Amino acid sequence: MKKSSPLRSIICCLLLVSLLLVTSQPAPAAEPPVVVQSVFSVGFTVSDMDRSVAFYRDVLTFRLVSDVEVDGPEYDQLYGCFGVRARVVRMRLGEQQIELTQFISPPDLRPIPVPSYSHDLWFQHFAIVVRDMDSAWAQLRTHHVRQISPRPQTIPMSNQVAAGIKAIKFRDPDGHNLELLWFPESKGNPVWKRGGGDLFLGIDHTAITVRSTENSLKFYRDLLGLTVAGGTLNMGTEQEHLDSLPGARVRVTGLTSKRGPPGVEFLEYELPTAGRPFPIDSHPTDLWHWQTTMMVPDVELAAARVHGMGQMISAGVVTLPDNSLGFTKGLIVRDPDGHAIQLVSPEYGND
Repeated sequence: MKKSSPLRSIICCLLLVSLLLVTSQPAPAAEPPVVVQSVFSVGFTVSDMDRSVAFYRDVLTFRLVSDVEVDGPEYDQLYGCFGVRARVVRMRLGEQQIELTQFISPPDLRPIPVPSYSHDLWFQHFAIVVRDMDSAWAQLRTHHVRQISPRPQTIPMSNQVAAGIKAIKFRDPDGHNLELLWFPESKGNPVWKRGGGDLFLGIDHTAITVRSTENSLKFYRDLLGLTVAGGTLNMGTEQEHLDSLPGARVRVTGLTSKRGPPGVEFLEYELPTAGRPFPIDSHPTDLWHWQTTMMVPDVELAAARVHGMGQMISAGVVTLPDNSLGFTKGLIVRDPDGHAIQLVSPEYGND
């Protein structure tokens, strides 16, 4: 038998050692998430600001926080539109805020498509917690509010996670979807169990329809750092009547930030499956435009992280001339399904 030469043996040993060194190296650590500090507000575009302010004030008891008009090249860059002049109103219910935006210019406002259903991918709503559902429903009827659900629905005992929760969906004057929630003693965030006499307590979450829960988790959990709080599968006659959608079967996943409500809720419709996609030519001037404002420690870092996973609305991170909107640096980006997220630096809200 032919013997190996000493040189050949040495070479083989070196190759083996090199291979072991390469394969034993740990895989590169995944970059840590951005870690959203809070979901500061939920906002959307309105067609008539005075009408919308009156609705949220008189029907749902929101209180005015600020009312400003903005224009200039920085706002063009933020909203991704040319020639922007916008009136922006912030209102508060409990500890949570909404942000209403009316574009005075440009004048290319488009209404929410009719019909729209909760399994369409542009669907978004926010949920208001109430102290007493019967009284809250009476308030809606007194003001002749357009209801999606014929009456409040109670989640049945067969759904152990959500059993006993009462809910009703309705629309504001522009057709934006809203929800009232009542939690039994054993359910809901402890913040909703505090004493007091207010009927409408605050905003529990904003819900968005998604095509894939797993894909959305990559964006909101793995990239932005929200925490999964729980989930449930809702179906049956109660869900059908809540959504006014026959055969509705929806996988619900709730996420929260470190500072609590409002959270973000995914609605993945298994039946009927995800409906119409987000219009590819959507603009912040469209009435179906919502944006969820999230506070992050470093907006520049957040922009770099989301760049590959979302479609940018803003022209990068925009530095505003003043604090009129409650922040001086931010950007708006779309998630994988088209929902708009406004990422801002921590000074947001410190007017």
